[in-house]
Amino acid sequence: MTPLKTTSSGWVEIFSTFPDNFVNTSSLTSLKLPHCGLYGEFPIGVFHLPNSEVLYVHKDFKLTGYFLNFNRNDSFKKLSVGEASFSGPLPMSIGNLRSLTFSNLKNLKKLRLSSNQLSLQIKPNLNATLPKFQIMRLVSCNLTEFPEFSKNQDELYDLNSSNNRIHGQIPKWFWNTSRKTLKNLALSHNVLTGLESFDRNPPILTWKNLVFFAVRSNLLQGSLPIPPQSIITYDVANNDYNGDISPLFCSMNVQVLDLADNNLSGMLPQCLGNSSALEILNLSNNSFNGDIPQLCPNKNSLRMVDLSDNHLQGKVPRELPVLKALILLYNEFRGIIGKPSSNHEFPNLCIIYLSHNGFSGMLPSNYLENWNFVKFVNETNQTYFEVSSTNATNATYIYQYKITILAKGAELKYLKTPYLLRLIDLSSNRFEGEIPAGIIGKLRDLHLLNLSNNTLSGLIPSSLGNLTALESLDLSGNQLSGSIPNSYQGNSGLCGKPLSKKCKDSESSTSSPPSIFEEDEDPEIAFKFDWYMVLPRVFCGLIVGFVAGDAFADKKHEWFVETFSKRRRQLI
Repeated sequence: MTPLKTTSSGWVEIFSTFPDNFVNTSSLTSLKLPHCGLYGEFPIGVFHLPNSEVLYVHKDFKLTGYFLNFNRNDSFKKLSVGEASFSGPLPMSIGNLRSLTFSNLKNLKKLRLSSNQLSLQIKPNLNATLPKFQIMRLVSCNLTEFPEFSKNQDELYDLNSSNNRIHGQIPKWFWNTSRKTLKNLALSHNVLTGLESFDRNPPILTWKNLVFFAVRSNLLQGSLPIPPQSIITYDVANNDYNGDISPLFCSMNVQVLDLADNNLSGMLPQCLGNSSALEILNLSNNSFNGDIPQLCPNKNSLRMVDLSDNHLQGKVPRELPVLKALILLYNEFRGIIGKPSSNHEFPNLCIIYLSHNGFSGMLPSNYLENWNFVKFVNETNQTYFEVSSTNATNATYIYQYKITILAKGAELKYLKTPYLLRLIDLSSNRFEGEIPAGIIGKLRDLHLLNLSNNTLSGLIPSSLGNLTALESLDLSGNQLSGSIPNSYQGNSGLCGKPLSKKCKDSESSTSSPPSIFEEDEDPEIAFKFDWYMVLPRVFCGLIVGFVAGDAFADKKHEWFVETFSKRRRQLI
């Protein structure tokens, strides 16, 4: 195999030790074996091959190795060992210019070292001649500050230092790094607090061609930074940003705009939804007030809008045909939900959260009749709810929907929402009248039904026994009567009145709906639906029954569940 020049067998199941024979392939220029299940020790001699330009062994999670030195011929252009098990110090003596280090690799354009057990001490001599990187990813490297060897980089287009411990303010010099070329910048999951010596308010990002900006899960404060017109993905969720949203965001053709979990306030710019490419709009858990903007993107583009946990009201547009889930919980919406404009409106809706608002009148029977996705299971290869967006460098950004559920007193956080999940939560409103027995019995694929804390009356429908996939049912806090359907008998998890068995930690869920609305409100207030998919809370109270066992366990879904007790806002 000595004449071998290229090998590319990525993402195949090899499951063996790394072949030592590659050390003798002197003609080898490109070796790509990522995500192949390779294990054992990586032969250090591969770094010495005279013609090596490309080495990819990333995502070979059990492949061990270390860096000693490299060949002197300056051949490496792309080196990717991320998400493997390399350890020991990196030969990054950039300042001292010792031989056989990364300083010799002057043609190196791509370096990926993330998620290993490598140690790095960088004290660069800034007068040294360094490689001009185009891609630099130092993810999960336990960094505590910005590496200064990036100060003089002017050709980067992809820089990712997420999941480290970088703390304090982003240094002033950093804003001049690769100002003309940088397209992707990711600094999420660090301990950053602000922007050093930034005079403008709001600050304006200096990278002219930036398309991807992700700084979520830091401690960043102040006004939202204004990105350039080229921006496609803007993700600053879970920080301490305050103030309002600048109207400058309206002129951007952004695809992903995630401002969730900050301290933002004020009225939303009514032009905010003008982007024709908008797929994700997440404004949850802030303090926005007033009417929601009239979203006017391409009708087939919008995939997720989260407006929960704000003080919003007004009309919600319904022109978007790709609606999968509707979330309006914890706002100030009110009035009667009218009839759909056609019998084919929102047939794909399968996650519906309208809890903790002021909706009144009868339950929306006509909409329940249209929601075909909770009536039967569609065959699909999709495992989780997620939206993919591709940036200018063909890197794919996966936005995965998360969901928080409160059932039987336990609050669970699902880091990925199963695509087959079917939920309806209309709790803590002012709905009245009877539960529509003929319609409710058709929702055979429903997993959770919560109608608690309304003023519903009449008999508990026996047709609830038809919901064979149902895992959680809450009818508490109403004026219902009659018998529990026979299919619930023998269920050890069933509790609450009229049964003698009490439900743990559920008494607090029986409080009356919030009376924050005027009694003379207009009962004909128009209500229009739109596409909503978010991070809701599901409230299950006194009558909780798991009818069909763990349906998702039977379907072999991988549920990423994290139980947590702290809530950012106290439940109403």
